[in-house]
Amino acid sequence: MMERFNLLWLQSGGCGGCSMSVLNAENPDLFQSLRQSNINLLWHPSFSESSDSDFLELLEQIESRQIPLDALCLEGAVMMGPNGSGRFHMLSGTKRPMFDVIQSLAQIAGHTVAIGSCAAFGGISMAGPNPGEACGLQYAGNIKGGLLGETWNGNQELPVINIAGCPTHPNWVVETLMQLAMGLLDESQLDSYQRPRSYTNHLVHHGCPRNEYYEFKASAEQPSDQGCMMEHLGCLGTQARADCNTRLWNGEGSCLRGGYACINCTAPEFEEPDHCFTETPKIAGIPIGLPTDMPKAWFVALASLSKAATPKRLKVNAVSDHIRISPGMHEEEED
Repeated sequence: MMERFNLLWLQSGGCGGCSMSVLNAENPDLFQSLRQSNINLLWHPSFSESSDSDFLELLEQIESRQIPLDALCLEGAVMMGPNGSGRFHMLSGTKRPMFDVIQSLAQIAGHTVAIGSCAAFGGISMAGPNPGEACGLQYAGNIKGGLLGETWNGNQELPVINIAGCPTHPNWVVETLMQLAMGLLDESQLDSYQRPRSYTNHLVHHGCPRNEYYEFKASAEQPSDQGCMMEHLGCLGTQARADCNTRLWNGEGSCLRGGYACINCTAPEFEEPDHCFTETPKIAGIPIGLPTDMPKAWFVALASLSKAATPKRLKVNAVSDHIRISPGMHEEEED
């Protein structure tokens, strides 16, 4: 039997959406998964019944190393303001800035895990002028550093593990925690932003239900249209590293399946694209955000050929709010 794996989950500058997301883990659910992996959830601000005094006593026992801490999970950005004092987020019942508590626990924990893009990179909490001086655990946007510093490694010789997403997918969290509890996660399984490759070795584009429209560059022109949203409506699915369309939310959903363009929420600085999320910036009519691993000249050439060969069915359906011509229908059968 695996040894008991103690996990502490804290929240800082965020909305709590990642906790809501992990509660949607299914078959098994979150708590069954933790039990099966012998993960002992010491405390969670929303799931635990313990009072403030119970939590402070637990914190004291962890910091004095009476209770071992195998993994520290942080949800939400680290709030450093104002002027580096941390007084925008103080730990209730103490005179300590929350960032001081996080920093202390990270030095004790075997692993430190960022739950969601805010904890990983600063995320939405860091957007705009950032008056709260928000940052991630080991990144500030796409620049390494954050609270813990560029070269920091945990006691198990891993950097912060960034389970990025806004919110993050429940299965990404459960899978990563299970791997850690079983000792099966090493640095080779993290990508260049320290995200688990179990989901970032894929693109959101993989499994997209609009892929046929993408292949023929049959593009949607308004949000209700059925066509590909890359050319006009800001979709970044060909660049976003995540498996949202093959590992569906609640077994059947994803942003694209719901009719929403992918905004690449697993990436640092997704929150400030310098243009409207639902618009695709272009130069000379060519989208700036092309597939990450395809030369621009090739894309332009293939797009021209694809558009020339687009079947009428796709041309019509792409700019319609429902399927008007089914595969194999004759033109006179159009709805």
